[in-house]
Amino acid sequence: MSVFHKPVIDITAQIELLKQRGLQIQDEARARCFLQAVSYFRLTPYMRTFQHTEDRDHPFRKGAGFRDLTTLYDFDRRLRLLAMDAIERVEVAVRSLISNHMGPNHGGHWYLDAQLFQHTYDHVRLLETIRVKQNTAKRDYEKECQRIDRLQSDTQRKDHLKRQRAKESYARHYPVTYDQPSLMPGWAMLEELTFGDLSHLYKGLARDADKKVIAKCLELPAPLLQSWLHTLTTIRNICAHHARLWNRELGIRPELPKKTNFRWPQALLQQHQHPRIFSVLCILNHLMHQVSPHTRWDRRLMELMQEFPNLDQRAMGFPQDWHQDPFWQITINQ
Repeated sequence: MSVFHKPVIDITAQIELLKQRGLQIQDEARARCFLQAVSYFRLTPYMRTFQHTEDRDHPFRKGAGFRDLTTLYDFDRRLRLLAMDAIERVEVAVRSLISNHMGPNHGGHWYLDAQLFQHTYDHVRLLETIRVKQNTAKRDYEKECQRIDRLQSDTQRKDHLKRQRAKESYARHYPVTYDQPSLMPGWAMLEELTFGDLSHLYKGLARDADKKVIAKCLELPAPLLQSWLHTLTTIRNICAHHARLWNRELGIRPELPKKTNFRWPQALLQQHQHPRIFSVLCILNHLMHQVSPHTRWDRRLMELMQEFPNLDQRAMGFPQDWHQDPFWQITINQ
């Protein structure tokens, strides 16, 4: 352990430091503008690709320029947006699949039954999460009603406003309208969960039969869906916080199929796990074709990769000639 002693430096000093380390900056005004919009600290992980990282002074490799940093940053930003687009579609679909199976088979308030969950699943936490959301929404509604009562309007107008406010969210509408059962139905509950909560809920289902039916809708065995949801939760959080994605080594690596009855890239068939983002992009491509059969998401990924021909695709885990695999030719052949 040691004492932190790095000084705070302004943008002018930041540019000088980059130049001292050998980075070519042709347009300092443009560099200043970029550093005002994207902090030096956020840009630091993208610098490492162009630096001699074994040297404690972090000198840049010969020929590296500020434009190289901004180009890589722009690619990563667009990759995150593409990943989030797919994750959003997958997340919404998984909520729907769970609801459409569990509700008709186990009742509208199925999640209140602890026996439908494994003993290791924190069922009490699930119920408390929904209860807190309802209570918070109801308190907010009551405060709004108090403000409405202070308006210089007639009673009919005030009642109308209160009814409108009550409908703004189901977490608010349910406790205002119903008292039995005390918590909202399953189809509404699922919309209140974070993606992480949703992943844990699927994992926590007690009956393999339930898991299998839900996973089959995505042409997957249940263990794979369980693993993939866990990994996608972490990827979503990375994207939501605008963190570096492109060459990240996965902390939570998804399980990969050793053999399949669905289309899957040959380069991943011999691997139990894969440490880089390529495997996640393959997962998203498979899932997107299940939830949106006519998607062109894979084409958009290819076009993004083609737009940055100097990108080190190996750092992302892409195999050579990856785009030639039939797995990535689905849209072309449609």
